[in-house]
Amino acid sequence: MNTLHMCVPAAAAGQRLDRVLGQELTGISRAALQKAIKAGYCRVDGLTQNQPDCRLREGQVVELQTPEASSSLRAEEGHLEILWHDEHLAVCNKPAGLTVHPCPSCPEHTLVQRLLARFPQLAKLEGLRPGIVHRLDKDTSGLLAVALTEADRLALSAAFAGRVVHKEYLALVWGRPADAGECRKPLGRHPTAKVKRAVLPEARGGKPAHTAWRRLWSAPDGRCSLLAVRIFTGRTHQIRVHLAHVGHPLLGDRLYAPKDVRALAPRQMLHAWRLELPHPVDGALLRFSCPPPEDLLETALAATRRMRRMVITGSPGSGKSALTENIAATGVPAISADALVARLYAPDGAAGPWLERMAPDAGILTAQGGVDKAALLAAMRDNPGLRREVEQLVHGLVRAAVEEFWNAAEAAGHALAVAEVPLYFESGWQDVFSPAPLVVGVHCPKELRDRRIRATRGWADDKLAALESWQWPEPRKLAACDLVVDNTGDREALRTTAQKLLQDIAVATRADEAARAREIAALWQ
Repeated sequence: MNTLHMCVPAAAAGQRLDRVLGQELTGISRAALQKAIKAGYCRVDGLTQNQPDCRLREGQVVELQTPEASSSLRAEEGHLEILWHDEHLAVCNKPAGLTVHPCPSCPEHTLVQRLLARFPQLAKLEGLRPGIVHRLDKDTSGLLAVALTEADRLALSAAFAGRVVHKEYLALVWGRPADAGECRKPLGRHPTAKVKRAVLPEARGGKPAHTAWRRLWSAPDGRCSLLAVRIFTGRTHQIRVHLAHVGHPLLGDRLYAPKDVRALAPRQMLHAWRLELPHPVDGALLRFSCPPPEDLLETALAATRRMRRMVITGSPGSGKSALTENIAATGVPAISADALVARLYAPDGAAGPWLERMAPDAGILTAQGGVDKAALLAAMRDNPGLRREVEQLVHGLVRAAVEEFWNAAEAAGHALAVAEVPLYFESGWQDVFSPAPLVVGVHCPKELRDRRIRATRGWADDKLAALESWQWPEPRKLAACDLVVDNTGDREALRTTAQKLLQDIAVATRADEAARAREIAALWQ
């Protein structure tokens, strides 16, 4: 074990123990320091301190024991996918989560120790990273070339230094970048976070860096994209920093992505996909490619998986509400535009004061401050201009409420949510919502619709005719829908129709996802 002794300077007074130690020690991550402290390897003024967040005082004496990095490597058995090798060179597919070579925070269980078990000749090379000529971050997967002799290591190192090696990565990023792009910002150590890199001017220690990409695929809503990324320099965390800098961080990147983007994947979604390099002996160009692990495809699909939004519409009396109620009875969240309007028209609703100002002499408000719907309907029938103003106001408020309802249902994890909107097309909402909802129209012949309305609502013929005239004719409305369901039968028939509709939507959703999976996977075939 190595032991660090330090006296807390005035500048470090009040800071966390793990932060002060992190500033003092290089090559050990904050997580490794916290682990050592919690394990009892740290003393403050002679007493064991196992709280990493303990605050230090000026003059305190801190002692920390850290394990020594072994100078001799021991071979370890473990999964190792070798794609190609001869006596000079091996190319492997490194899994995510595996550190390439030993370091103070990870002295064993690394790729190098597994390679040593497969290629014992690596023991003849010196150091803790025998044969390693380039690196991949621990949570980056993909192609890694390993030299098997010292002469081959020198030859491959020269090839990398001379930039004759072609490396291309697959990166799943947030947002929708341009079809192609590049970043040439210099990179250096982050000024305050030891484990991070940052864009820094060369005058402050930044080193030249060049990253270029082309977009292979984007989610339909532009939420995430798959890029093929080429690096022309090999700076630490280069792809991660450059892509975050241009506003498209890697999904799952714990260092450089915002919290919501970080949560979309179990690791940073970066995979070394293609590798071209000269053979260290004869210079023959070797080309390798390797598809990404399943987690990248699964993450892309999960990021594109959106709640299905459904609108149910139709002419007056067609059975829109009955169909919506049947669907809601299965546990699907549902909302009614008519119910939202009733809320707006209630005594404490938002619409009353506005409507009274629009028609101050029409007696629209009741004594309780609510909207007298009969008076409002009469005023609208007499004044088409007023009707248009009222519709513009009410439709705007209802639209916002429907959008809020859908967003809340999706945030709660529902796969489907339904909004009954009689005037969906008449309100001009066809291109308003994103993602676009599935619009289901309910068909019922006019004679049957009129008979149902008279029986259930008692509407007079003139009121029925006025409301019908304010909507699109049924053939036009149904032709604009994505699906049409029939409601000429009884209540039991409509219940069966609702169940069949939900089954069909579930089948279509699975088919859509399978097609999307094939589309994405074909990019690296």
